[in-house]
Amino acid sequence: MNNVWGSMAQYDVINWPWPIAVYLFLAGASAGSIIIALLVKWNRHDKETSTIWDAMIKAGALISPLTIIVGLGLLILDLGKPLSFYWLLISYNFESVMTLGVIALFLYTPLSLVFTALIFEDVIKKNSLLSIFYPIVSFVKSFSKYAKKIEYVLFFLALIVGAYTGFLLSANMSIPMWNSPILPILFLASGISAGIAGNILVGMLFFKSSINKESIKYLLMLDLRVIMLEIPLLLLLFVGMFYSGGASKISAIQALSIGNWALVFWVGVIAVGLVTPVLIALTALKNHDYKVKFILFNSVVVLIGVILLRFYIVYAGQIFTGVL
Repeated sequence: MNNVWGSMAQYDVINWPWPIAVYLFLAGASAGSIIIALLVKWNRHDKETSTIWDAMIKAGALISPLTIIVGLGLLILDLGKPLSFYWLLISYNFESVMTLGVIALFLYTPLSLVFTALIFEDVIKKNSLLSIFYPIVSFVKSFSKYAKKIEYVLFFLALIVGAYTGFLLSANMSIPMWNSPILPILFLASGISAGIAGNILVGMLFFKSSINKESIKYLLMLDLRVIMLEIPLLLLLFVGMFYSGGASKISAIQALSIGNWALVFWVGVIAVGLVTPVLIALTALKNHDYKVKFILFNSVVVLIGVILLRFYIVYAGQIFTGVL
């Protein structure tokens, strides 16, 4: 039996185990990181090196393909027959959410690698190991007049991938917590939040960047806006379950009040992942105290909150099905 944190023999078997939760986190973070990288590139990037904006673009270009590739690897291994995964690429059912998601991922993953290759063109050219890929970069650059259109397509695909992680669960109508139209929007919003946090961490730790009060204020406000969207979405998710009555109501009450998963929700998701970043941002903005340590700590707790949200939804949804 696949479970986390103790025996769950009194509940149904966990059919969607931890690799699925990690995949949902990585896919959301990948989509969020490229969305933020493109928004910064279009709106904030001043084409100068060693700025926080340049660092966030590079971070997004690095995080996006790595996280989606690792996430897909976990998903393929969890299928039980990893060597047969290619059937997903040649067998389509356009009425299935899974198929539509696979198509989006099939287009999104190589495009994210193209974006990475273009952002790190100079690194690829100068590195002796990576230089073998430079002819591919040169070929891609020959389509430079379509660069902006390709970026728009990548942005659109990232939105689909971010929301698809929620649709993948919401298509399962037998599980009350998953069978909600709020879930795709919630997962997209939390994925963007993870993308902001991930880009900030990787950008500031691995790429030289100069930061100032204006950039820190902007980044804190950006993440604060997304978090303030997540909070009412979570509220709507459980209010909707409660007022649906029957199994959905029982499931909501159980998930919020019973055992370790209720603790994960209230302490991990709410207190650490949502309330703490809001308090950090509001305190810094109110006191005009824009320090690097605030934004780094803020990014860490946001990422913790997002991954715990994925684990909570995946596990609590399967455990608390509204059956007494």
